[in-house]
Amino acid sequence: MLKLFKRLVPVRDEEVRSLLWATLYGFLIFTAYYILRPVRDEISSADRGNLQIIWTAVFFVMIGAVAAYSWLTTRVARGRFVPITNRFFLVNLLGFYVALMTLPDTARPWIDRVFYVWASVFALFAVTVFWGFFADLFRNEQAKRLFPFIAFGASAGALVGSSISAFLASSVPPFSLLLIACVPLEMGTWCVSALNRENGGRGPAADPQREQPLAGTALSGMRAVKGSPYLQGILVFIVLMTFSSTVLYFLQADLIAQAFANDRVARTAFYAQIDVAVNVITIMLQLFVTARVIQWIGLTACLIFLPAVTALGFIGLGVFPLLGVLVVMQVLYRAGRYGLTKPGREVLFTVVSREEKYQTKSFLDAAVYRGGDLVSGWIYYGLAAVGLSVGAIALVAAPVAAVWGLVALRLGGQHEQRSDNADRVD
Repeated sequence: MLKLFKRLVPVRDEEVRSLLWATLYGFLIFTAYYILRPVRDEISSADRGNLQIIWTAVFFVMIGAVAAYSWLTTRVARGRFVPITNRFFLVNLLGFYVALMTLPDTARPWIDRVFYVWASVFALFAVTVFWGFFADLFRNEQAKRLFPFIAFGASAGALVGSSISAFLASSVPPFSLLLIACVPLEMGTWCVSALNRENGGRGPAADPQREQPLAGTALSGMRAVKGSPYLQGILVFIVLMTFSSTVLYFLQADLIAQAFANDRVARTAFYAQIDVAVNVITIMLQLFVTARVIQWIGLTACLIFLPAVTALGFIGLGVFPLLGVLVVMQVLYRAGRYGLTKPGREVLFTVVSREEKYQTKSFLDAAVYRGGDLVSGWIYYGLAAVGLSVGAIALVAAPVAAVWGLVALRLGGQHEQRSDNADRVD
């Protein structure tokens, strides 16, 4: 079985145990998130008139969360602050469940809005911590070989989680899914402990210094971007990506709300079905395509694929502003994003310092990402307010996606330069 596994994945004997634990961790964390995702997305259709205001709240909450997390990384070691972060979210889920069970129905709209804010923070934070941990655990050369399979585990978890939601959405109260999500979230936290034991001096990236608290302050992650053109390139890449994602998300909320008016159960199930389709394609990409593209063609190909698909998709949606066209674009966009671009973007952080892998990465992936969401959401709201249709807004977004592609091209070149230097050091 080991020989068969090594034919499928470019892994070395001494890396197998760590790779399997890492993949299981990704599977469980993404199972938890994708059980919750349809619940959150359904709220976006039910309360779409306030969506841009809710996203404003998400941004400010995210700023505080990034500062608190950065402070935590300077006080406790990696083996402790990752489990602390995951279990903080688990306690929050239990709190939401109690609130939904005990408070009157009149409080439900506000609970929904608070949950939407929380789920948006969780979506980025849990994933950022997950990938930051692995960027620290594996070297740049290892990441290029192993990250696609770890991402495969995450996508398999996403498929399982979205399938659970799709199957249960019509038979149990939506908030029951909150309790179900607690189980894989806690099990994933156990994997962190196993990975730290596995790499405590004998794993693929063993280094006693990595078990020490990080240097710096809560603001260190933000300051690092100012002096680094490489990190600034990642920042611009994320901002342009969030603009495209946000526009597509708002278009989706509008078209699905029109198609399933006043039927929250049907909307939740439809969102879950989209998730299932996305994750099936994503798994195929991660299992058979991504690692080979990075090794044979280069990281730049993974980074530039999504902007190209997005620009063409917005043009198609501009010409044919239909729900079917949007679903096809959303599936291709998200499958390409998670199957190719996400593993590629995480490799970018393997050639930066430890502080940048945790503190700067959390700032970029969380605060900057949600800041991009905030600005993009208000831009969409403004375009809709002046009378632009779904198709017209899609056409406005297409040139932005083209600029995103140029940024991806440059960023890939910068990484290759840093990667060559890192490989010489190794």
